[in-house]
Amino acid sequence: QVQLVESGGGLVQAGDSLRLSCAPSGRAFGGYVVGWFRQAPGKERAFVASIVWSPGNTYYADSVKGRFTIARDIAKNTVSLQMNSLKPEDTAVYYCAVARTYVNRLRPGDYNYWGQGTQVTVSS
Repeated sequence: QVQLVESGGGLVQAGDSLRLSCAPSGRAFGGYVVGWFRQAPGKERAFVASIVWSPGNTYYADSVKGRFTIARDIAKNTVSLQMNSLKPEDTAVYYCAVARTYVNRLRPGDYNYWGQGTQVTVSS
């Protein structure tokens, strides 16, 4: 069993930056895919970015490519999501998730463990 804890959400203005962090308890991320998803009110949960822990390949939704960066800290066993040039449409609850596979996954249904979510609100 893997429990995930997200941190770093908040209220910012358009153009600002935020950094989210995801830490697991129960085991390390090694051998897994770690993803970030977001869900805005009235919308389905959507893929944002993911990283295959080894070898560290990263993947992004088109809507965040060039603005968001997902990264792993091997020593700390954490995954971060650096979000720059935030827009009001980035407002959502952001979730960290883990898929028990070494092949990248894009669909929420392919992920086995989820964090509780952290709110990101971007004002215009």
